[in-house]
Amino acid sequence: MDILKVKTPWLVKKTFRSYVWNIPSKEKVIYLTFDDGPTPEITEKVLDILAQYEAKATFFCVGKNVAANPIIYQRIINEDHAIGNHTYNHLKGWKNDNATYINDIEKTQEVLNSKLTTYNSKLFRPPYGKLKPSQGKALQKRAYKIILWDVLARDWDNTISKESVLNNIINNTENGSIVVLHDSIKASKNMLYALPKTLEYFSKKGFIFKKIELH
Repeated sequence: MDILKVKTPWLVKKTFRSYVWNIPSKEKVIYLTFDDGPTPEITEKVLDILAQYEAKATFFCVGKNVAANPIIYQRIINEDHAIGNHTYNHLKGWKNDNATYINDIEKTQEVLNSKLTTYNSKLFRPPYGKLKPSQGKALQKRAYKIILWDVLARDWDNTISKESVLNNIINNTENGSIVVLHDSIKASKNMLYALPKTLEYFSKKGFIFKKIELH
């Protein structure tokens, strides 16, 4: 089944119902998420934009990028955004045996938690949205919450325009949606165009932007 469509099909959500695809709320809430950072300059620009709108988000960090950019990672924490695990080496679950994959995630967890003084994040998003069912079960036994998405902005796709990325978000996001963006070099042009316009558009409609908090 294809989970790389802009709007995740209901059948996919039903089939993998133990994963988190959206977070229903009585409030008008949107959950912005950013994968692949922290990345110098780009993640910092994201944080600046979020601060302008008093918006919170969730950053699914690659372990090696956290190790290379600890000051940026600390800023994400200091500004009260949520942290998630995105493996240490951006591994694709389907192409790795379970032991290799889980060890890579646990290595990341140690790096992430070394800076988290008030809580230990157990949010996890698989790179490419791909992991084996056996890997998912193993992670859930370790108390990880596997976070997928409701809306995939496709900001990394350089074959589509920045306006199309914005429209992907605006036309598919609703109350409780988890939206995927990327604070990466590849996605930066599209993402940095779409992000402020997304915040402005939905703020005017009375939405607030929250970080993911699941216990």
